[in-house]
Amino acid sequence: MATEERQDNGDGGGAGVPRVLVVRNNDGDGAGNWEQWLAEGGVRLDAVRAWEGEPLPERVAHDGLLVLGGAYLPDDDARAPWLAGTRELARQALDAGVPYFGICLGGQLLAHVAGGEVRGEHGTPEFGSVRLTLRPEAADDPLFHGLPPHPPAIENHVDAITALPPGARWLASSADCPYQGFRVGAAAWGVQFHPEARAARITRWNPERLARHGAPDPAHLHAHALREAPEAEAAWRTLAHRFAALVTERRGAGVA
Repeated sequence: MATEERQDNGDGGGAGVPRVLVVRNNDGDGAGNWEQWLAEGGVRLDAVRAWEGEPLPERVAHDGLLVLGGAYLPDDDARAPWLAGTRELARQALDAGVPYFGICLGGQLLAHVAGGEVRGEHGTPEFGSVRLTLRPEAADDPLFHGLPPHPPAIENHVDAITALPPGARWLASSADCPYQGFRVGAAAWGVQFHPEARAARITRWNPERLARHGAPDPAHLHAHALREAPEAEAAWRTLAHRFAALVTERRGAGVA
């Protein structure tokens, strides 16, 4: 299995193994299920614990970029000064066609960098397992095609994307949050939900925060997510494997 906590700010290479740089923004579960699922696709993860002050590379030299969630807006540099460097890496990935996948904050950051809009504490907060709706545009998307039309996914957000970047492909929505999934260009995806999250993560959520936003307690949310976990994990494992294949394809093509 890949070692998700291994930091590597070097050239991203090594024995021909495709490697993805992971930007972590808090002390959560890291890449969660995606660590295993990307490893199943032959991809190694090199994580930077950015919130602890581990330095980001100045350029994208890996075969892919995965930016995880966090309790910040994408331009919240005062509280999270590493976000400026993360935005620069996202821009480089977009310019160079490096496969990018952004989750929650990482998806909002992609929207921000590409010209969309993100607002704090906007709309209806979402917590726990929520049903998504795939849009017609998902039918020919490299990652989302052929997935179930209404897959469940774990949500944990109060901020939201309010406008997609110009030219973005809108892929998924939910009843309370329109912009759940989108693609910019050929190889950059952002999602509001957490396809990497295990249901067990919910048990550690702050019950006071949930109550403040009118959500059920963690035990209730966890039980619901557990019931839907097999369906959710089947869908998001498929998506993760497809992302791994794109990363591997780029490595095989020798794109620098």
